[in-house]
Amino acid sequence: MLKIEKETDGGVTILRLSGRIRSDRIACIRQALDGKGAGKIMLDLSDVTILDIEGVRFLLGCEDEGIDVTQCPPWVREWMSRERAEGS
Repeated sequence: MLKIEKETDGGVTILRLSGRIRSDRIACIRQALDGKGAGKIMLDLSDVTILDIEGVRFLLGCEDEGIDVTQCPPWVREWMSRERAEGS
């Protein structure tokens, strides 16, 4: 299960993701991002418990688009770093 909480504070929109980021839930995250409006966007991953390879690639794409991926558990950041290195 994936829970998405959206918080807007001035020019910053934070999507707090909790639970599982799997390939079948990426569309839900994209939909939440579509209504983001203008300004800075941040994905808070502090409560992410499960992630699959498509989720990792999605997060890398978000960073490439200028979206900040914050509060990232160390195991997620490590996986993202390895995936980015392999893609180079």
